[in-house]
Amino acid sequence: VQLQASGGGLVQPGGSLRLSCVASGNIFSINVMGWYRQAPGKQRELVAVIVNGGSTSYADYLKGRFTISRDHAKNTVSLQMNSLKPEDTAVYYCNALIRTESTTRAYWGQGTQVTVSS
Repeated sequence: VQLQASGGGLVQPGGSLRLSCVASGNIFSINVMGWYRQAPGKQRELVAVIVNGGSTSYADYLKGRFTISRDHAKNTVSLQMNSLKPEDTAVYYCNALIRTESTTRAYWGQGTQVTVSS
């Protein structure tokens, strides 16, 4: 099983970016998908998660600026990030709780850099 993230880059404050992450491999089902981020010198923190039924949860500090969505048919999770701030600069990682034939466990993507700077 692999998670491949894409969509990061350099954006000016107030701008937008859309991150995507696709899961591939011998997947039986995906229970939860989400995004985390890690800024330099800081611990990895939760950004947003979405569960099978469509319920979502966001970090309090986002205040409605980000939206997580999922395409079940394509095993993809996306993160639309609007009104970006310099403090959003971080490596963003996708995460998924995936069931295979032999196990159910969490998988991490490789991370994609988001830099918010003028």
